[in-house]
Amino acid sequence: MALQATTTTFSFSAPTFRSTPPPPHAFTSKRRLSIKSSSSGLSSPPPPLLSLSRSNLKGRAFSSDGSTTQESPSVVCFGEMLIDFVPTTSGLSLAQAPAFKKAPGGAPANVAVGIARLGGSSAFIGKVGEDEFGYMLANILKDNNVNNEGMRFDPGARTALAFVTLTSEGEREFMFYRNPSADMLLEESELDLDLIKKAKIFHYGSISLITEPCKSAHIAAAKAAKEAGVILSYDPNLRLPLWPSADSARDEILSVWDTADIIKISEEEIEFLTKGEDPYDDSVVRKLFHPKLKLLLVTEGPEGCRYYTKDFSGRVHGLKVEVVDTTGAGDAFVAGILSQLACDLSLLQDEERLREALMFANACGALTVKERGAIPALPTKQAVLDALLKAVV
Repeated sequence: MALQATTTTFSFSAPTFRSTPPPPHAFTSKRRLSIKSSSSGLSSPPPPLLSLSRSNLKGRAFSSDGSTTQESPSVVCFGEMLIDFVPTTSGLSLAQAPAFKKAPGGAPANVAVGIARLGGSSAFIGKVGEDEFGYMLANILKDNNVNNEGMRFDPGARTALAFVTLTSEGEREFMFYRNPSADMLLEESELDLDLIKKAKIFHYGSISLITEPCKSAHIAAAKAAKEAGVILSYDPNLRLPLWPSADSARDEILSVWDTADIIKISEEEIEFLTKGEDPYDDSVVRKLFHPKLKLLLVTEGPEGCRYYTKDFSGRVHGLKVEVVDTTGAGDAFVAGILSQLACDLSLLQDEERLREALMFANACGALTVKERGAIPALPTKQAVLDALLKAVV
């Protein structure tokens, strides 16, 4: 069974790991504020956390017993990995929150861990800072049996942070510290193309399209996957505060739309992409269905999801649970459906079996909202099966 990442209470004091200070990191908001680090006088980074050695900084992956990973992962996830700071008390603003718990996150990384927790084979490609948080995230991937051969470390930028405001209903608002963060600086030359080409499914979001050089790396990775016959899975995962403008977000999200084989979107994203049209109207959703698309999924939180293919469409109801934190619920859903498709892509042509797979994915999302944070809350396959059995009984 995969080891679950724990959450701990966090007091903010950014350490410095080298003799010269890092670039300033500001949160993405209407106001900008630098995070200052006091000089520690260290000329080199401290010993890495857990079991990751500095000889691994070129991205070698290690399985849980320390041996180099040999099997090619079925699903490769590309993009950002960061630290979410979740308030210990819901319903308060960030300024009012008495304390935060740090929880590893980032949508593509969440999906990679989610697939591994469900017993699947996954890898993560992305960049983190050569700092304590970066080391921690690399080890969380390793401890959860996610291949991290494609992970890179940047000595000149910090690992991204996100502070999450939770309403009393568990809904979220984000404040990001990533200007620039290491995930934005992944270069095309740093891609592990062999890892991508050997996958069955290549999954990504839109945040990696916001700035260069990561945008070019994203496009090159998807192109390599497509040419190798890999299925492309796309979750736009709209985070408007990170984009220069709403128009640029819409344009860039749609710029790679027609290359995807599987797309997962939310009701809010449909409304955004169609400039205010009704997300519950099937004719509106069908406008987003391009000719080469194999599966379009619309998530509706506790209500479940809708699915659209060339030949059939429908709805699968979700599980009703007590909501603590919705962070990572969509990613858990994606992990659930991709874990099923990676085992059998013929599900895309069989509506009855696809509905069963989506019921499984809905349960993955439902269980995730019962705990705080994304990766710490992702369920195991047995937990999902137990929840489905209980729902039937």
